[in-house]
Amino acid sequence: MTGLTRADFTLLDPPVLSRSAVLRDEPLRTDAQRQVAGWPAARLVLIDEKGRAPVDWGTAGPPDGPWDAATREWARLRTRPTAGELPPPDAVLLGEADGVAYWAMRSSDGADEGDWADLRTAGAALDDLGAGLLVGAVAVLNWHDAARFCGRDGSPTRPGNAGWHRVCEAEGHEDYPRTDPAIICLVHDGADRVLLARQPTWPEGRYSVLAGFVEAGESLEACVLREIHEEVGAAIRDIRYLGSQAWPFPRSLMVGFHAQADPDAPLVPADGEIAEAMWVTRAEVRRALSAGDWGAEAQRGERPLLLPGSVSIARSMLESWAALD
Repeated sequence: MTGLTRADFTLLDPPVLSRSAVLRDEPLRTDAQRQVAGWPAARLVLIDEKGRAPVDWGTAGPPDGPWDAATREWARLRTRPTAGELPPPDAVLLGEADGVAYWAMRSSDGADEGDWADLRTAGAALDDLGAGLLVGAVAVLNWHDAARFCGRDGSPTRPGNAGWHRVCEAEGHEDYPRTDPAIICLVHDGADRVLLARQPTWPEGRYSVLAGFVEAGESLEACVLREIHEEVGAAIRDIRYLGSQAWPFPRSLMVGFHAQADPDAPLVPADGEIAEAMWVTRAEVRRALSAGDWGAEAQRGERPLLLPGSVSIARSMLESWAALD
């Protein structure tokens, strides 16, 4: 953080769901011969309908709740060997790592060796290979679930290119996995305060930075200006990019920014969207970060400020801002 002012900072580390050790080999997706040749040695990532995959946990076991991976316990994604001579039509080629091809498939097992965990629970604890595989598998399989019929003519679609497009049976229209961009912005005063807000559905004490979806025909920067003003009535300036990470719930890409606003201007929380908004000091954020994340809601009475879990880019943004001298 040397040389950075309090009005300008970068992320200390990449957001946890932006990590990946998987080579997304696009030419392999159309090379049926290579796919068949590599299938016997390939590995399968199984994902159930809840977005969970088999995971092995460290000696302390899995965390208590879906946002409690801030314990930093390690986890390893459990993959399976392939079966048969050919990849099934509904298998998705995620890529390669160390010469091994990884594919993803839906599974209805519900019980396998090890625990089943989703990205919220295990994402921060997985290594780069496991995080990259799980994010890719969940994102692409979610898209397949929603793209079984053509958006142009309503006819059924079938997968192609090793799961990376779908073709409608009537007219041959091709459809590709979609991503919905969303901005997430840490608003600060250029000094020692940050703006946090709480959604109406969250328990009291749970806060995060502000976010919203990019609209059609809108730039990322214009979305930052609009969303912050709509949600809390703040006029911001000096918008700067921080980083991004996939957020496949079901298919978002979170694009992180920071910006400045006047802490003395009145806040106007959007009715129905924001229950509370407030300025918080760096010292308060540091205390909340050291206490854990918002998974430990049972301790809410002793910890009035609960911040997002480690798997969220919001956590990375707050940790990086709080680390400024």
